[in-house]
Amino acid sequence: MTKHTYRSHFLLLIMIFFMGGRLLSQTLSIERVSPPFWWAGMKNSHLQLLLKGNDWTGVDVTLNSDEAHITRVSFAENPKYLFIDVDLKEHIRPGILEFVFRKNRQTLSYNYEIRMRDHSELRHKGFNSGDLIYLILPDRFSNGDSSNDIISGMNESSSNRDSIFSRHGGDLQGIINKLDYLEDLGITAIWLNPVYENNQNFASYHGYAPSDHYRVDPRLGTNEKYRELVRECHERGIKVIKDLVFNHIGNQHWFYKDLPFENWINKHDTFTFSNFRVTTLLDPYASDSDLERMRRGWFDRHMPDLNCSDPFLAQYFIQNSIWWIEYAGLNGFRFDTYAYSDLNFLSALAERIFEEYPEFNTVGEIWDNGVAIQAYFSENNCNNRLLNTHLKGITDFQLYHAINNTLNEGYGWNKGVERIYYTLSSDFVYESPFNNLIFLDNHDLSRFFSVAGKDIRKFKMGIGFLLTTRGIPLLYYGTEILMSNFKGPDEMVREDFPGGWIEDSISKFVPEGRTDLENEAFNFVKTLACKRKNSSALKNGRLVQFVPQDGVYVFFRISNNEKIMVVMNASDDIKNLSTERFSEILEGTQNATDFIDGSPIQLNSLTLKPWEIIIAEIE
Repeated sequence: MTKHTYRSHFLLLIMIFFMGGRLLSQTLSIERVSPPFWWAGMKNSHLQLLLKGNDWTGVDVTLNSDEAHITRVSFAENPKYLFIDVDLKEHIRPGILEFVFRKNRQTLSYNYEIRMRDHSELRHKGFNSGDLIYLILPDRFSNGDSSNDIISGMNESSSNRDSIFSRHGGDLQGIINKLDYLEDLGITAIWLNPVYENNQNFASYHGYAPSDHYRVDPRLGTNEKYRELVRECHERGIKVIKDLVFNHIGNQHWFYKDLPFENWINKHDTFTFSNFRVTTLLDPYASDSDLERMRRGWFDRHMPDLNCSDPFLAQYFIQNSIWWIEYAGLNGFRFDTYAYSDLNFLSALAERIFEEYPEFNTVGEIWDNGVAIQAYFSENNCNNRLLNTHLKGITDFQLYHAINNTLNEGYGWNKGVERIYYTLSSDFVYESPFNNLIFLDNHDLSRFFSVAGKDIRKFKMGIGFLLTTRGIPLLYYGTEILMSNFKGPDEMVREDFPGGWIEDSISKFVPEGRTDLENEAFNFVKTLACKRKNSSALKNGRLVQFVPQDGVYVFFRISNNEKIMVVMNASDDIKNLSTERFSEILEGTQNATDFIDGSPIQLNSLTLKPWEIIIAEIE
């Protein structure tokens, strides 16, 4: 053999050695750890880590700690994923847990952070019937940081306010900039449509197609900016509600593109939409095929349907929810498409949340027909014999429909304002109807001012009823300034708030930018909302309603030291109202004060104009 041949073989061995080293080092690598960190002092000591790497086959895992120990190591179908169950002892202190991975004579260490919990005053205290929630679609409210309008490398790489389906640039900083406006309006809680990363190819501005559950979409801001928003809100006494999606994800989600287990997604031989029939879940006569399609059908082609009955996926989302509460200091959750998700998972999630945060609150979106149907999903419901959902409140679509009927159909035995009466008289199906979320419109519904026929009288009646009846009232962004339009598509009711962009020629955030009618509407909402803050009767007093007569509906809110009388003339005619039939509440009193402007009211001679609402404080 020649010297040249020896030299070639020697160089080849060196190359193999270094290449083999590189290949060996690739075997032990960590691309992602979820949750990214955790906290000491949690009531539940169990923590399950999801690790994504190169190939965990045959790996040995140890934990060097006297304050925690590994209880189980689970290998996924996909060798890139590993699940480590850890028991965190009660006395564990903030610090670092060192995990050591060994495979093929290689060793890899990973330091996992355990943080100290923050017990600031307003953190984790739930929203309730004393609050007024303001719903914001972040992309369409205010652009406070134009530098994040376009993020290099993301699938949707443009921002175009002229397109209703594109991103418009609204962000978390824009909301922070407008907190003074919300505080002045009388808002005590905000609900943002999902702020998760939505790295979809098109129309991902709404947030309902998550691609990373641990990351705020960078076009809205950062995780730390979200925490800053919550802190700023809490300094003003404003609570923050996070919108969660557990029925589906976006098809650009990082784990959908490389699934740990195939059963994390409900798959079909051919694409299958859900039948969107929530009734199949409780219908005693439902066919198996209808029930299966409801549970496993997809919402849309770009939204893979999740199977949260899988214990690893369920634990992933339970921990993700706890992580956000603790990380950001949240006050509540709104669960999107609640009935479409796995109910056993949702029940377990709620139990875990309230174990850790007993003052927290939750509301689930139940968009279907019938009081009994939506009540079925609320906590401790006697008609749900399968499980207790532990869901505190539901989105009260039946009361929403009743308000629309009141404003848009003539009065009759079960028509017009009678719809409100019948809906509220069905509250016996709930354990806690005051926990229901009530609303006039939202991001999926036609704007209320349009539904009310752009009639300021009907607008005031709707607002007046919303802020005086039972439940937790919600105001959709822009309703207070008479933003209008009908859905079809949904984007038509998701327009930009005028003045939220520096280039806007008019700002509706200030009185001088609003028309006289817009200021009339704004001031009506503001006055009632701010007075409601100090009214024990309107926040949590008991409700007494009287059967409507000839289109006139009367109800009272009563606390130990306050009585509020609400009179609604839901007709086109002038009405003269005798108050004699309300004597059980009035107890001979005929003097009252207008709750809005403070003017005196004589109850023995009430004359109501068409579509007039009177809110009176009984002396």
